[in-house]
Amino acid sequence: MQPQLKQKSSSPVVESNQGFRKWWQLTRPHTLTAAFVPVLLGTALAIQEHTIHIGLFLAMLIASLLIQAATNMFNEYYDYKRGLDNEDSVGIGGAIVRDGITPQAVMRLAFSFYGVALLLGVYICSQSSWWLAVVGLVSMAVGYLYTGGPKPIAYTPFGEIFAGFFMGMLIILISFYIQTGTVDTISILVSIPIFILVGAILLSNNIRDLDGDKEFGRKTLAILLGRKKAIQLLAAMFIVSFTWVFVLMALQLTSPWLAIVLLSAPKAFKATKGFIGKSMPIEMMPAMKATAQTNTIFGFLLSIGLFLGYLL
Repeated sequence: MQPQLKQKSSSPVVESNQGFRKWWQLTRPHTLTAAFVPVLLGTALAIQEHTIHIGLFLAMLIASLLIQAATNMFNEYYDYKRGLDNEDSVGIGGAIVRDGITPQAVMRLAFSFYGVALLLGVYICSQSSWWLAVVGLVSMAVGYLYTGGPKPIAYTPFGEIFAGFFMGMLIILISFYIQTGTVDTISILVSIPIFILVGAILLSNNIRDLDGDKEFGRKTLAILLGRKKAIQLLAAMFIVSFTWVFVLMALQLTSPWLAIVLLSAPKAFKATKGFIGKSMPIEMMPAMKATAQTNTIFGFLLSIGLFLGYLL
């Protein structure tokens, strides 16, 4: 008789890595740059006027990332509870429907992230202003109510506006304020393109999910406009964002170095083109990814332009 070969058991390291990967995917890491970019940009604006407080920068960055990740988890939980997500759903973390993580565990982790963000918020407020506590709590409530509550914001035509304001403009202005103690006209004007581009990320998501969302009774902006006009709006949002920066430069309100944002234009073109003629969600994933990358690269380049304008 030939000796039987024993099947090797899975390595504890491999199992550990797979477990970590499930939890990491739950945060939807590709969306976290939407929280990173505004903090970086707000700080870049502030460096032109004040010495940067590294502790406040890091606290704001971590808190923003945690709130974004928790918001994604609320999305995962409530879309599952309402029957929107299944094993074949495209563009989700899949922790509940594919990876076997319980809905209760997802919610516990989300609120744990909120708890840590609250502690960081206490530190930020103690070093700046306690009025920020009100702003922070409202932002966290919006993060929860985006897909939670009886009338989720995500089911309305206002999702792009809420996301753009709270996860774009407001984070920039808070990041600027905690370093400078004020909010000025330039910081508001420079934050507007990111307001638009964060909203564009949500619009691209809703274009991809248009058919499925319509079946579940959502009234997103993409559904109200129709696919063709929604894609046209997405293109217009890209154009306005780039044009806005050049108008600020033409008015001599910002440094000419901000023209470096043009390097992100190919991504915006790829995103728009990627949606045209597509109807299947899986076909539109590259376009949605390019939209998120446009926001990341645009915001990063805008920050570099501000740093270069300060240094040179």
